[in-house]
This record gives sequence, C-alpha cells and structure tokens, in this order.
Amino acid sequence: VEKAEETEQMIEKEASKEPAEGGGGDGSHRLGDAQEMRAVVLAGFGGLNKLRLSRRAMPEPQDGELKIRVKACGLNFIDLMVRQGNIDNPPKTPLVPGFECSGIVEALGDSVKGYEIGDRVMAFVNYNAWAEVVCTPVEFVYKIPEDMSFAEAAAFPMNFVTAYMMLFEVANLREGMSVLVHSAGGGVGQAVAQLCSTVPNVTVFGTASTFKHEAIKDSVTHLFDRNADYVQEVKRISAEGVDIVLDCLCGDNTGKGLSLLKPLGTYILYGSSNMVTGETKSFFSFAKSWWQVEKVNPIKLYEENKVIAGFSLLNLLFKQGRAGLIRGVVDKLIGLYNQKKIKPVVDSLWALEEVKEAMQRIHDRGNIGKLILDVEKTPTPLMANDSTETSEAGEEEEDHEGDSENKERMPFIQ
Repeated sequence: VEKAEETEQMIEKEASKEPAEGGGGDGSHRLGDAQEMRAVVLAGFGGLNKLRLSRRAMPEPQDGELKIRVKACGLNFIDLMVRQGNIDNPPKTPLVPGFECSGIVEALGDSVKGYEIGDRVMAFVNYNAWAEVVCTPVEFVYKIPEDMSFAEAAAFPMNFVTAYMMLFEVANLREGMSVLVHSAGGGVGQAVAQLCSTVPNVTVFGTASTFKHEAIKDSVTHLFDRNADYVQEVKRISAEGVDIVLDCLCGDNTGKGLSLLKPLGTYILYGSSNMVTGETKSFFSFAKSWWQVEKVNPIKLYEENKVIAGFSLLNLLFKQGRAGLIRGVVDKLIGLYNQKKIKPVVDSLWALEEVKEAMQRIHDRGNIGKLILDVEKTPTPLMANDSTETSEAGEEEEDHEGDSENKERMPFIQ
C-alpha cells in the first residue's frame, strides 16, 4: 500500500509541475496538437557540437509497448561511437541516442500484461532513451527492486547483462578459473569483477588507467596500468595464462589476448574502443586498429585448443530476437542484487543539458563505473551555457570556442 501511494505521489508530482513558457496547462509542453518533451538530439554524426537539447513530440505506446516517464538514462561507450557514426550501418540522423533507462510506467499499450501504471521499471530501448518519455516493447522492460534507485537501475541492464552473458553463457566461468578484463574501472569492468566474486577462487586480472587503481584495487585481484606490458605481467603471475579474456579494446590487444589463453580458454571481443582516438571519426585510427588485429587462423585455434568469440548485447536483443533469454539473465541478476552480491557502481549524475560534458568524460576514460543522465537534475550554472542550448532537431551548429573549456568541467558526484 505504501508503495502504491508513493508511486501515485510521484506521478502527481510529475503532472503538477508548472509548465515552462509557452507550455500546455497540463504540465507538458505542446508541439501543435501533440504533447512535447525534452530530448537529447544528435543532429548528425561527428563531434560534440552535433548534440543538443531539443523539444520533440512525446511518443505514445503502440500495441505491446509501455510508455515510461524516464528518471535516469545510462551512458555507454557505444553511445560515443554512435555519435561519431563509428558503428556498422548507423541509423539516419537526426536521432535521439541512448539504449537504456529507468523510470515509471505512465501508460500501457494494447495487449500489455504484467505491468501497471506506476510500476518502477528499467528498460532497453532501441535508441531514443535520452528523453523525458520513451516507449518500448514490453519484452525489453523489467521491474526493479524496491531498494534500487533509478540511477542504479539505469546503470544495471547494459553492463551487468553483458558481463553475465560473456562470463557464464559464452565462457562458462567456473570455480578456480582466471579472467583478464580491460577497462576494469568502467561499467562493464566493474560488473565483471563483481560477478567473478560470486564464484569461488576466481582470479581477476584487470587493466585500467593508473589514477583509477586506488578506487578499484579491492575489486580486482591483480591490477595493471593500461599502458604497461600486461602480457608479461600476467605470465609472471600465471605462466600458463588465463582461462577467459574479455576485450573491449580490439586492435593489437586481440593477438595479445589470444596469446594469453590457456588450452580450452575463451577470448571474447565485445567492443573496439581503440578505434576512438579523437572527437570525431578517424578513418586512419579505424584502419590502424583493424590492421593490428591478428588474423585468426582456424588451424592454429584447433592445434592450441582455443576459443574465439564475439558478443553484442544490442544485436542479440534487437536483431536476433533473444529477449526471452535476456529476461532470464535479468531475473538471475536481480536475485544477486537482492542478495547484496552485486551493486551497480555509479560514477556521476548529469543533467540532460550536460550531455556533452558527460560524453567527454567517457571519451577521456575518466569514469569509475557508470555515467548517468538524471532527467530531473538541474544543470550546474557553469554548464548551462551555449554548448547545450535548446535548438531545433537537425539544425547545424558550429563548434563554440568555449567547448574546449567544457571538457574540464566536472559534475556533482553522487
């Protein structure tokens, strides 16, 4: 009963917010006859100047969809690659980025069962997550535990499902195994470390920037500087190598990872962040990264008893129709959360107006854990400047000279 009263109060609070100048009398802005919402819009592929906060028509749920009043959104490295157009078959712009969010169910489409208005949920979204309201099919929506905050819920789906599926579904992690994970201080890296701790006697080798070591040293068994010769460091500790390599870097790390595998070991590629070297897409960096990738020889894999695999959660969800499998994984993860065995690490909270600064922090690999866009957060005065001023979607803007200063700005840390 108390939970129902709480959610009703939250919805009433949402509805009673005073409309901004020119807004509708019901607390929502209006665009013609349609209700209007704030959303982060990517006007075209390129640098940070392609992002801006804009007004968009509010979506309404179709058959089988839920309408969610968004409270928080997750930022991932894939969002940076989308901004640059550094992905396979990028969608047309303008578009609203973002693949995960948390919030409150506001409306139900036809044939939706198992959810009620007011439910606290987290969801995967095939783009469009960075907005005040999203609609997504019910198979991508999950109820969140009572004691999980909206920020934690927005940090949960992408990172923990990716980590769980790589460790347990692809690599079959078991007691006594060893794992090497790159970017150990990031969202996926921290999820991997926590999930490994749920299995007895698992050794975790991690690479990360030196300034992160103090903060994450307790979650990783052996921690190395990301620029050091980690192959020799790992072999010094474990002459045979490791059982599992999780690689989000690509490039020459592919060959290094394969060389570290024990017999029957598994190398999994789940990202290619080494291709991102500047603010915009660089064909030179792209070509260099792929040129460094070791050419995989099936005969060599056969002779050495090694496994090489790839993992893309978004493709599994939205292109390959494995939503049922993912739901089972989310249920297991929520069980681990309720047992207090795992907990999302939130690096910092950012207002929608601060999306450029947040994305720069990801680019600089400055985060420990997950960056979150808090839809209700008021931007710090320093950040609410011309770099994210509201404009029409699709309208081109030139870089502002002050944008270089924005890269050094920090948010309020949670």
